[in-house]
Amino acid sequence: MEGVQKNYSANPNDYKLLEEVGHGASATVYRAIHLPSNEVVAVKCLDLDRCSSNLDDVRREAQTMSLIDHPNVIKAFCSFVVDQKLWAIMPFMAEGSCLHLMKTAYQHGFEESAIGSILKETLKALDYLHQHGHIHRDVKAGNILLDGNGVVKLADFGVSAYMFDKGDRQRSRNTFVGTPCWMAPEVLQPGTGYDFKADIWSFGITALELAHGHAPFSKYPPMKVLLMTIQNAPPGLDYDRDKRFSKSFKEMVAMCLVKDQTKRPTAEKLLKHSFFKHAKPPELSVKKLFADLPPLGNRVKALQLKDAAQLALKKMPSAEREAISQSEYQRGVSAWNFDVEDLKLQASLLQEDDDVQEIKEEDDSSNLHLNHKVASSSGLSVGKASPYKRLYLQRKNTW
Repeated sequence: MEGVQKNYSANPNDYKLLEEVGHGASATVYRAIHLPSNEVVAVKCLDLDRCSSNLDDVRREAQTMSLIDHPNVIKAFCSFVVDQKLWAIMPFMAEGSCLHLMKTAYQHGFEESAIGSILKETLKALDYLHQHGHIHRDVKAGNILLDGNGVVKLADFGVSAYMFDKGDRQRSRNTFVGTPCWMAPEVLQPGTGYDFKADIWSFGITALELAHGHAPFSKYPPMKVLLMTIQNAPPGLDYDRDKRFSKSFKEMVAMCLVKDQTKRPTAEKLLKHSFFKHAKPPELSVKKLFADLPPLGNRVKALQLKDAAQLALKKMPSAEREAISQSEYQRGVSAWNFDVEDLKLQASLLQEDDDVQEIKEEDDSSNLHLNHKVASSSGLSVGKASPYKRLYLQRKNTW
């Protein structure tokens, strides 16, 4: 547990914001000082004007985070509105996210001993959430946070779903939320519901991300990722190429990445796998990952400079398409919600190549009204659609 609960006020004047330690599409995270107690905390500032969630979703997240009581899950001490931003006061995780750490010093992924410790702690968090009726829906390295003692916590409930709404246990959801590379096949397909097992798929993808330094399909545009996830065989650890990893690790990942969600293990069952039984305590294997690295604030600044240089490459015609392909992954700390507008923009930018057919605009007013409305709002024509755009239109109709 978090220990003795401290009292954190809902007065913005009681907090001194220091350096930025993370950001997403609609939120920025700061290291801060709670002045009355002189305690270091994290303040997550969500821009309500830029947030794609409605206010009810935001309130639900704040309520969820305040009720959390598990050592591997980030808890919100309190939250309140300041001008057009929601401030959430949370524990400060001094080493940032696993994604940030990989981008800084481990571009090719972590060693298996560290991966085992991180994943076991994350799985404990998922087991707790699932037992209490929550689907996280955005499990990935960018949402796994570390502190200086090697403590591992799962964060970011911006897209989490509470399944016990109004007292009824809703066993499956039908909303399209998450980040493409980590999303389970059943989440992407129109008309099929999903449950806790969607998090297990994302957990398996996260295992691959920690092993390789990037998620499978991360170099592709989101629309292509959607189709590849549905049509391709599940990704995994290659028994020849990934010789540095144990058979136990490879088997555990394969158990998570089964397309039939009914055949995936629960978090509780997965914790009993031999891979996790032999995992080292995180204070031993995780703490040494950042032993010789500069403070988090300095690392964030260095990455921001690097990202700014990469952004400049977008002005170069030869680099523009690659920049678009990488944009979802290069953001670093996750956005709170799957960015549908960004998805639509990227879909409209896709040009004809080996996989995507160019769409010719049609002004035929006899097209189906629904498809015409969707296409007009998203920048897509409603003529002969590519597989990616047909998938988008099908999925859009279920949102």
